[in-house]
Amino acid sequence: MKKLFFLLLFGASVFAAENGMAEYLSKYGVEETTKRLVEVLRKKGVTVFKVIDHREGAEEAGLKLRPTKLVIFGNPKIGTPLMQCSQTLGLDLPQKILIYEDNQGEVHAVFNTKAYLMWRHGVEYDCSLALQKKMDAAVKKFAKYATGNIESLERQK
Repeated sequence: MKKLFFLLLFGASVFAAENGMAEYLSKYGVEETTKRLVEVLRKKGVTVFKVIDHREGAEEAGLKLRPTKLVIFGNPKIGTPLMQCSQTLGLDLPQKILIYEDNQGEVHAVFNTKAYLMWRHGVEYDCSLALQKKMDAAVKKFAKYATGNIESLERQK
């Protein structure tokens, strides 16, 4: 029975990871999580291109949607060399983090994983590997900070 439990637990984890998305639960609402994300991005010198309020758009169309915001951000010094590995990365860059409230009232921050992006666009493992790792670590740290899963980026390696 114990083996079955671990198999089910492991299988669920693999399934969640294979969808190409990483996800963090937030300790804050959508507004505060978005505010924290935008603030930390700007503090770190990352360009915030746009914050899209999907709920607002839905309301303008006469529809209902739980709070949902998409933050689009990036750094050409990282994105451009990666796009030189595969220009189709331009479909997924600049980076995006979706912040939304689910039907239980929990707030999530979701983004594409580096592994998914590199696989999707056929980027060779060693093409700009240091930048791949830097992008991956930065997006995770930004999402963790915005959601309250770490208190400060300065203490993170």
